[in-house]
Amino acid sequence: MDKSVIKSYFNSIAPQRRRWKKKRKYYHRSLERYFSFLIPAGSNVLEIGCGTGELLHAVAPACGVGIDYAEEMIKIARESFPAYSFYTDDIEELQLKEKFDFIILSDLTMSLWDVQKAFHCLQQVCHEHTKIVISNYNFLWEPALKLAQKLGLKLKQPNQNWLSIQDIHNLLHLTGFELIKTDRKILFPFYIPLLSSFFNRFIANLPLANRLNLINLLVARPVTRSVDKDYAVSIIVPARNEKGNIENAVKRLPAFGASQEFVFVEGHSSDHTYEEMLRVQAAYPDKNIKVLSQSGKGKGNAVRDGFEAATGDILFILDADLTTPPEDMPKFYEALKTNKGEFINGCRLVYPMEKQAMRLLNLIANKSFGVLFSYLLGQPLKDTLCGTKVLFKKDYERIRNNRRYFGDFDPFGDFDLLFGAAKLNMKITEIIVRYKDREYGSTQISRFRHGWLLLKMCVFAARKIKFI
Repeated sequence: MDKSVIKSYFNSIAPQRRRWKKKRKYYHRSLERYFSFLIPAGSNVLEIGCGTGELLHAVAPACGVGIDYAEEMIKIARESFPAYSFYTDDIEELQLKEKFDFIILSDLTMSLWDVQKAFHCLQQVCHEHTKIVISNYNFLWEPALKLAQKLGLKLKQPNQNWLSIQDIHNLLHLTGFELIKTDRKILFPFYIPLLSSFFNRFIANLPLANRLNLINLLVARPVTRSVDKDYAVSIIVPARNEKGNIENAVKRLPAFGASQEFVFVEGHSSDHTYEEMLRVQAAYPDKNIKVLSQSGKGKGNAVRDGFEAATGDILFILDADLTTPPEDMPKFYEALKTNKGEFINGCRLVYPMEKQAMRLLNLIANKSFGVLFSYLLGQPLKDTLCGTKVLFKKDYERIRNNRRYFGDFDPFGDFDLLFGAAKLNMKITEIIVRYKDREYGSTQISRFRHGWLLLKMCVFAARKIKFI
């Protein structure tokens, strides 16, 4: 079977497409819900292999473009959704040049003639921060789907490509993309009240059981390495009872970036930390130092206040205990500047630690939360509780604007940022640091009280990110 036969087939089934979608309404509505979760409403979206346009409409783009090489599909899409633009085009011979925030390839890889060539052509419609969202069938379902076609329960299709997640990962790598995260959805693709929801919202999201799911969902991004430009950086230092560390934060931070500003945010201390911040500000007139008293309580509030006051292109969180050394901050800057990631997180759990740096129970909890969050977020993450986090201010503003999805749930601030970054499909990259014992003061973490709070936040994250 050659490519022209496949094209003729999709043109021939165009009039039946909607009728079959209605028959499989539960499956298609589920797919629309997952894509809408991954793609924020109001984005610029291109769907390749758009068919009759329902999925593009479901993600509510500000600018929506659909292409398909089946002219009959495009005719129906134009009539049904005049607010969007639909064109006859072939991903393997792509004519479109416009750049998009998100590109959808839903159930498309299975019918492409040359998947590697198709992925290569995607580069011309991508900018540096474009996300590619791909869905395809799990090859374990091949016998069941072929049987469904024979029984008339599914529209008959030509022989298809059955690509595993690893196959797609490899093809993306070969064509200049990197995989950000993967997920698996829909264990029971038919609607039976209560039963469908139980299987697809709960069982389908459990480890091991999810290997049996019908749909693989993958999010990827182009690999670009921009190294020419330097950026202004803002170092946010939230501090409560950290008087003895304030001056060292300024003295020990190396010079990097086009410019630096310090934003100290004082958290109602009892050891004159605020007065020490003012003293350091006066003692270092050559440094751009801002001093704030936080508007509320908790580190999360302090970080948000600091981010709002910051003027730099890149935002750093440097914990005032300096257990993550200021000397390591250039590593975070270089990783973000060269697009090794879009959200750079510190990792303290690799190198040997100084004896008092982290107590045994804290270490066990940190490693356990790392495993749990890797599962929840769909990206490998070893140390969720390291305070050092770095991102572009424009990306923080996207997280802030999307905060209503999660609400104000996090007094620490770390998970608000991690969940927000994951929801926006930002590539999370960890920088390994040596974790030092604090030189001044004592830890303000309560292992059991805060540990219980962290567990509750994990349950919250599971409901909002995984079990949807």
